[in-house]
Amino acid sequence: MSAHGHIARRRGWCPGVRRPMATGDGLLVRLHPFGGRLTAGQARLIAEAARQYGNGHLDITARGNLQIRGVSDDTYPDLLALVDRESLVEPEGEGPNRLTVLSPLAGLDPRDRCDTLALAQAIENAAHAIEGLPAKFFVAVDGGGSMPLDAIGADLHLVATGEDAAMAFGVPSSNGLHGIGAASLARAPEAVHMILSGFAAMRRTGRTETRRLRDLQPDLLRELAERAALEPCPAPRRRPMAPRAGAMPLEDGQAVLLALPFGRCSTGQLDHAAAWSERFGTGEIRLSFTRGVMLPDIAGHHVSSLIDEAGRTGFITDPSDPRLSLLACPGKPDCAGAMTPASADALRIAKACTGLLAQGASLHVSGCPKGCAHPGKADLTLVGRGDGRYDVVPNGSSRDAASLHLSVDDLMTRLLPLKTLDDLRRAFPGSPR
Repeated sequence: MSAHGHIARRRGWCPGVRRPMATGDGLLVRLHPFGGRLTAGQARLIAEAARQYGNGHLDITARGNLQIRGVSDDTYPDLLALVDRESLVEPEGEGPNRLTVLSPLAGLDPRDRCDTLALAQAIENAAHAIEGLPAKFFVAVDGGGSMPLDAIGADLHLVATGEDAAMAFGVPSSNGLHGIGAASLARAPEAVHMILSGFAAMRRTGRTETRRLRDLQPDLLRELAERAALEPCPAPRRRPMAPRAGAMPLEDGQAVLLALPFGRCSTGQLDHAAAWSERFGTGEIRLSFTRGVMLPDIAGHHVSSLIDEAGRTGFITDPSDPRLSLLACPGKPDCAGAMTPASADALRIAKACTGLLAQGASLHVSGCPKGCAHPGKADLTLVGRGDGRYDVVPNGSSRDAASLHLSVDDLMTRLLPLKTLDDLRRAFPGSPR
């Protein structure tokens, strides 16, 4: 099977295994394992496939998926056959490759208020066959625990409230999640099906042209909430942002989140993670929406050894590492849609604001307005332009209006003297409209 027949249709769609995307470094093949879970054996197989059939570069995405880069038309059929044997190929069809996104701690987090793995599977079963859902559409299933999904940019968010086993339903807004109602845990899959099928029907009948539920007109959104018989519900409590690296306590043992600069993972690092999962844990790897790798069920006395070895192989293990505040997509030349070398520019710009990043200020550098590396807000978002400069969006996302248009050198000149977040806000005034 050749990839050529699919390439022309991939603009604006999320690539998969059956439907790869042509990029600047060849075909991009994206795997969507349910819950981001892989066995050590599957991880090794993917690493070897990336070496044999791609260019050896892997990415972990902001939805916890895994990308194999640099695949050619000649090597693609063999790669497809290999991952198909491991049941890592998405279902047939033109809709979302995987409908739900979870915390990598799903099923393990002692703070979760429901079984998110079971709920997500029930939602997949109930809604995956709905015709007319755009391929980028997805639902965040949040148990209310240690790793909130508020900033992941889902079309629909479900958050466990802990009150009468209720799930709050919300959509992203400029001020966080906007609640649209609630349903019992038992009714949640049916309610999701009603909302999604209603949205698909609105698109088929021409009542809306929007491709994302989060962008739907308020009156139509209310109509969908009524269709799903959602009950009134207060907005879910705000929680601290999800940790991006380090050890996290579980009821039995710990989970260790290993971060990767820009989500770029070498095949050697994936091999190491597979070996550590067997040596220190249960042989399971979980891909995180924070663009890192989580190893669950690590005995406490093994954590320091694992973190030490991971640090020596290029993983970020310190949750205070300033690189965790730096977000960027591959950019040119790896991505054909990028207008700037986002990753390289991000590293240059970061040298001018190391102190700000160490304080937790977030910097997002995107090669184009799609904002694949980070769908949410950042303290400073830079969006690549065709002239090589960047649109500057203070306290906003790549989809928001820019206040300035600056070159990398001009950005560094402005950033270099800044010491605090207040300095950053004064140097880059204005907010997205």
